[in-house]
Amino acid sequence: MSEISEFAKPFPHRSGNIAKIQYVVNWDELGVEAANRYLNLTRVMYDYMTPFVSKNPREAFLNYRDLDIGFNGHGKNAYVEGMVYGHKYFKETNYKRLTMVKTRVDPTNFFRNEQSIPTLSS
Repeated sequence: MSEISEFAKPFPHRSGNIAKIQYVVNWDELGVEAANRYLNLTRVMYDYMTPFVSKNPREAFLNYRDLDIGFNGHGKNAYVEGMVYGHKYFKETNYKRLTMVKTRVDPTNFFRNEQSIPTLSS
C-alpha cells in the first residue's frame, strides 16, 4: 500500500501503518447500568491502547466510524466541525479536496450523516 501516495486516494493511511484496530463491544444485559459498565470497559481498553496507535494527529479509519472523535450538525460551521473527524479519517489535504468535490456533486448536502464530508458554504 505504501507504493500509492496518501494523496492519490481518499484513504490516506498507507506507509508506516501495520494494522487497523476496531473496538467493538456487545452485551446481553439490560439497563443503563450495564450499558455504562461495558462502554466504560471499552474506553479503558481504548485508553490502554493509546501509546500503540498513530499520533500527531491520531488517525482513524472511516469504515470504523467513531462518534467520540467528532460529529457534524451540518449548520453554518459544518466545514470546521467536519475538520475534527475529517483530518483523522482523510488527513488535511484529502479532507479539503473531498469537501470541494462534495460541494460540486451534492451541493444541497442531501447525502449526509453525523460524520459525512460537508459541503462548503456558498
